[in-house]
Amino acid sequence: MARRKSPNKGGNAAADKLMRELAQRMETCPDAESLHAQVIVPFMAALETVCGARGYLLNIYGDRSNLVFTGDETDAETIYALVENYLDDDGED
Repeated sequence: MARRKSPNKGGNAAADKLMRELAQRMETCPDAESLHAQVIVPFMAALETVCGARGYLLNIYGDRSNLVFTGDETDAETIYALVENYLDDDGED
């Protein structure tokens, strides 16, 4: 399975600024728990609110991570299993 490249390679000034601001905020978190509570949960809540209001099923490919929004819990469990199986195969094609 070929990996997709991030759709925002190169980015733009606003996206780069937001990325830097998020990274700075993340760096102030002393541990994973505070990072989760202070940055990740609020960011995910904002994504869920905006995407849900528009009826989006969101799948974002990054250089080192993926973020997936699905329509229901069954889809989420299926996608989780697919990712886990893929990672268990060491990403071999």
